[in-house]
Amino acid sequence: MHQPAIPHLAAADPELAQLVEGEAKRQFEKVRLIASENYVSTAVLEATGTVLTNKYSEGYAGKRYYEGQQFIDQIELLAVARAKAVFGVDHANVQTYSGSPANLAVYLALAAPGDTVMGMALPAGGHLTHGWSVSATGKWFNAVQYGVRKDTGRVDMDEVRELALAERPKLIFCGGTAIPRTIDFPAFAEIAREVDAVLVADIAHIAGLVAGGAHPSPVGHAQVISTTTHKTLRGPRGAMLMSDAEHAKALDKAVFPGLQGGPHNHTTAAIAVALAEAAQPSFRDYAAGIVANAAALADALTERGFDLVSGGTDNHLILVDLTNKGIGGKPAAQAMDRAGIELNYNTVPFDPRKPFDPSGVRLGTAAITTRGLGVEQMPQVAAWMDRAITAANDGDEAAIGVVAGEIAEHLAGYPMPGWA
Repeated sequence: MHQPAIPHLAAADPELAQLVEGEAKRQFEKVRLIASENYVSTAVLEATGTVLTNKYSEGYAGKRYYEGQQFIDQIELLAVARAKAVFGVDHANVQTYSGSPANLAVYLALAAPGDTVMGMALPAGGHLTHGWSVSATGKWFNAVQYGVRKDTGRVDMDEVRELALAERPKLIFCGGTAIPRTIDFPAFAEIAREVDAVLVADIAHIAGLVAGGAHPSPVGHAQVISTTTHKTLRGPRGAMLMSDAEHAKALDKAVFPGLQGGPHNHTTAAIAVALAEAAQPSFRDYAAGIVANAAALADALTERGFDLVSGGTDNHLILVDLTNKGIGGKPAAQAMDRAGIELNYNTVPFDPRKPFDPSGVRLGTAAITTRGLGVEQMPQVAAWMDRAITAANDGDEAAIGVVAGEIAEHLAGYPMPGWA
């Protein structure tokens, strides 16, 4: 059953409670490989369900527009202090609702409509809010995009520099949503200085790896850092903006009152809990385990003939081009879901297929590492993936069901926060 237990919800709304219990059971029985998902601790779950959700708190600690903030101020200041300590930054704002609003606040703080901004193209692994055409950031700003080399699947920093010199952007975003390799923050910083741009590091995917010392930090290179608080950081669905002292005031004003009203205090508290967990020595082991599992899974997939973008991974994320397997990313992801393997279909660089029916799948190892799976289990995970895709190509639903049964039986031995 769901943990913490939900007896009051079950009594008041049994239909919804049943759905929550079903989701908890589903998470327990699946190999969860979506790179942007994780399992939060029971303490984080408890914090998100407290009476803090009752309180409205427009403004910042000591400067609120509502009374009754004696405890809320302390909670927010605690989260801010923990963020500054974990990441080693001058300033942190923990009020942003999610990753995309956090990035929008950066634009509002540091750019004006029509300014030139630069980010990684979405099909190459960037994020919508880094200036892609369908996003508000691509419509309101003159967005120029860099990509990856076709022969390596990696960013060519010489090409990034040439583009920056030609376009002279006001902001440069580095980071993204499907980047399996280490982000070269010093090289981006050098380019940003050369063209007098503000460097924004979007570390939403790798924040936990940065906190745990398993990926280089952007601190000291990027003036502004944007991140979600879930994914590898293993916190609630929220976000943070961090910066040097020079840009702190502008960012705070952009978040409130620029884009939003009162913060979600229950989320702020849960962020504080997650940051306390990330400050523990054991979190460094966890972050290292994520990277080790990803490397082991990448090797096992390669041995089974899977084509990995850039040839492998340096972090938690693996991007697979399924063209040589004779199946598209969408039917493959759907078949693997039926087989008990949860991931998402994804475009790959230079993908000839459409985004809603792309050539690849994206996977990550943060959640399975939380569950306690280690490098010794990664060949088995790769084998399950291979069998599911083969069965999908053969139209063999029975074989897919067999894999699902094996996975559920195997995972029964690995505890899950949120399920007892």
